[in-house]
Amino acid sequence: MANLPPLSLYIHIPWCVQKCPYCDFNSHALKGEVPHDDYVAHLLADLDADVPYAQGREVKTIFIGGGTPSLLSGPAMQTLLDGVRARLNLAADAEITMEANPGTVEADRFVEYQRAGVNRISIGVQSFSEPKLKRLGRIHGPEEAKRAANLATGLGLRSFNLDLMHGLPDQSLEEALDDLRQAIELNPPHLSWYQLTIEPNTLFGSRPPVLPDDDALWDIFEQGHQLLTAAGYKQYETSAYAKPGYQCQHNLNYWRFGDYLGIGCGAHGKVTFPDGRILRTAKTRHPRGYMEGRYLERQHDVEAADKPFEFFMNRFRLLEAAPRAEFALYTGLSESVIRPQIDEALAQGYLTESDESWQITEHGKLFLNSLLELFLAEDPEG
Repeated sequence: MANLPPLSLYIHIPWCVQKCPYCDFNSHALKGEVPHDDYVAHLLADLDADVPYAQGREVKTIFIGGGTPSLLSGPAMQTLLDGVRARLNLAADAEITMEANPGTVEADRFVEYQRAGVNRISIGVQSFSEPKLKRLGRIHGPEEAKRAANLATGLGLRSFNLDLMHGLPDQSLEEALDDLRQAIELNPPHLSWYQLTIEPNTLFGSRPPVLPDDDALWDIFEQGHQLLTAAGYKQYETSAYAKPGYQCQHNLNYWRFGDYLGIGCGAHGKVTFPDGRILRTAKTRHPRGYMEGRYLERQHDVEAADKPFEFFMNRFRLLEAAPRAEFALYTGLSESVIRPQIDEALAQGYLTESDESWQITEHGKLFLNSLLELFLAEDPEG
């Protein structure tokens, strides 16, 4: 028997003003107007089909991602969130986050988003350097990023996040640290600090820029980490830093192997059933097919042999201790199934173990891939 984990909702808004060269998310450059009302109607019809998966659970968090959700009109956001509240048991204190591109931030619209229920905004700043923003294909400049952060502060939201990237093309250590200093000055409760990775099927993937080497990246991370820590931010996940009490609850639920419904183009979902079955769903990626009412692209049950890797792949991104009991509760498997792998991880110094929990070590963080590989399902002999 598996226990049903906490439940979140992810909503995908697929359009962008233009596609960024590093982006491998499901985003589509906008041709003409956003079909606000039509798309929201389809989102709610998509949700109707997934409502049974909630199994009566309260929804603790909502995350509206993209694309660029801040292209959606205020009234459309109101209709969307009213529709969600009518269909799901939304917690009274639910965290409701939406992503915003600084180049699309308008004060009036943000007041409307807040009225609709949005209480946390994640602003895709990426850098405060004009040349670096141009290189990344971003449509905003440094001043727009600062304006968006100041607007978020002025709204008195529960929290807001700034997304920053490091390891950018030709970026020096000083440039990377300067981005962080400018971000810290804006006093966001939460900072996401990602290393730029070159993904296949992107413009950067086909024409890779020159990126800092591994030694330079390590210096950037080490000194940036010190800077953030000194400013009162605590790292709680590989790329996430927060002031005390401001961790992103939605992402915590992903990393703790919680459940989530995913609606909208290309959205992914994960649903646990009382018998221990775990279903993964993926929605139609392209807006055209999705808006013809073909919502579900594919779904599959997670094989028992794959559950340990999927559980730890999420759990060990978090720096907090992982309660041992949750492995059995959320996978329906006995801890004895993974005992040899845990013993190997302890022997390698990747983890420490107490009666209650497993804790990833500094060594384990450095060799996260090697740690996770221990839990990969064996390929059957072919």
